[in-house]
Amino acid sequence: MARNAFWRGYLKLSLVNCPVTMMPATSESEKIRFHTINRKSGRRVRSQYVDSDTGEVVRHEVKGYETEEGKFVTFEDEELEAVALDSVRTVDIDSFVPADSIPWIWYDSPYYVVPSDKVGEEAFAVIREAMREKDVVGISRLVLNRRERAVLLEPRGNGIILWTLRYGDEVRDPGEFFKDIDPARADSKLVNMVGELIEERSKPWTPKMVEDPVQEKLRDIIAAKNRKGKSTAKAKADAEPEGASNVVSLMDALKKSLEKNPSSARKGSSRKS
Repeated sequence: MARNAFWRGYLKLSLVNCPVTMMPATSESEKIRFHTINRKSGRRVRSQYVDSDTGEVVRHEVKGYETEEGKFVTFEDEELEAVALDSVRTVDIDSFVPADSIPWIWYDSPYYVVPSDKVGEEAFAVIREAMREKDVVGISRLVLNRRERAVLLEPRGNGIILWTLRYGDEVRDPGEFFKDIDPARADSKLVNMVGELIEERSKPWTPKMVEDPVQEKLRDIIAAKNRKGKSTAKAKADAEPEGASNVVSLMDALKKSLEKNPSSARKGSSRKS
């Protein structure tokens, strides 16, 4: 069913299983990438492995793990493949947790999971809808790029999204960074003023909010260079925020911010009357 599958295998829950395919939910194919060019010839430069001592080009290399400085245990590809676990080709859901119980910071990379044939669609749909009705997500393990990862599965529309989860030692304790922040309660008047700013700037989510302006500028420059053979645009330094040097207090800054919006001024005057 799915084209350009990143992974093929089976989704399993106890004795229920179905063949599935998985594709990355995100893509960087549209991102502008630059090559390194030989300035004299105009041709691409090719990278090569070289011996760190002799500087000679290496024609045959193997994977190695450094046990102590300068000493390595080497592995052939066949040896690494022999370590493969059952989770290489099967996502076996062994537990479930409430859908909203895993903090966002544990989420790593998303993938779309779909049934790979018509025969497996019913089993896939049963697992998906049962998770949706119980408002839970499944926890399993999966080998990706020779590393076993904990993964989370959540129903989304007609499909399932699989998230790889960060390893336990990858997530730092926020308490280490937040402990020195003064827990004193914020001034209620200032909180209300910031609340007004939030209301003014609240709008429905749209992917346009996260467009990359740098990529757009680069495309314009590339197009101009391609037409004329030279650059026609230069990057401008970020301008200093308006009034930054005149802000003398948080209250003044908030008042100036609210005064920029006529609707805020009207709200303020109505409260005073």
